[in-house]
Amino acid sequence: MLWLASAIWGFAFVAQREGMKYIGPFTFNGIRFAIGSLSLIPLLWLLPKDETKAVIPGFSRLKGGLLAGVILFAGASLQQAGMIWTTAGKAGFITGLYVILVPFIGIFIGQVIGRNVWIGALLAVAGLFLLTINDHFTIDKGDFLVLLSAFFWAIHVQLINKLVTTLEPLRLAIIQFAVCAILSLFTAGLFETIQMNTIIQAIIPLLYGGLASVGIAYTLQVFAQRHVHPAIASIVLSFETVFAAIGGWLILNESLSIRSLAGCLMMLAGIWIVKVKRKSL
Repeated sequence: MLWLASAIWGFAFVAQREGMKYIGPFTFNGIRFAIGSLSLIPLLWLLPKDETKAVIPGFSRLKGGLLAGVILFAGASLQQAGMIWTTAGKAGFITGLYVILVPFIGIFIGQVIGRNVWIGALLAVAGLFLLTINDHFTIDKGDFLVLLSAFFWAIHVQLINKLVTTLEPLRLAIIQFAVCAILSLFTAGLFETIQMNTIIQAIIPLLYGGLASVGIAYTLQVFAQRHVHPAIASIVLSFETVFAAIGGWLILNESLSIRSLAGCLMMLAGIWIVKVKRKSL
């Protein structure tokens, strides 16, 4: 189940890139997150409820979902816009850097990072250099936007870690996806031309990005992690970056140079070092 979830998330990068052949990034995100939010609603009746969750003082579920949705909107928008100018494979690996960034952001809220995080970060940064910096020692626009999105994904992870200790995760997820959808569609209305015929042309990537990537993969992860050690789960799920590269190669005919492949391997190694040690403690 975890391998399937990892593959679904990896190939979602292909769907995101394909969808923008027909519609703009904000329109794409707005529709796919709306589909994703709606697809999770049936799980409210299928999954056991956690009635022990209290509410953070000063926070309601709605306020927590609103805040998470705004951060999610920032990360998703930067990533989706960046994928106009970069490949699905590169976007997958660059996005995976959020795993490295999470513990560093944690420093500002009193968390301590261990030696493994520093080792993983050095490997990941070296890999990022090989993957994104060109011969003129500059970074392409698409890679830069996706890199910025990784910072927001890391902030989002820290925020969710805080919220789920007191808020029921599934309802929080539904609210944050709905907020992201509303903000994306509002922005699309301001800056993009929304046409039904182009939305219909992008319906397959939209359904994949919304229904499969959110509804199906989220459900698989929830059920599977009840029976799998977190360290093992984290390794399997981190392979979404590899599946993104495979999907880009198989479906979009993307290719990576030897230098880029070496960078991907170094980044993946850095991610594993951080995830395994952090999840095992």
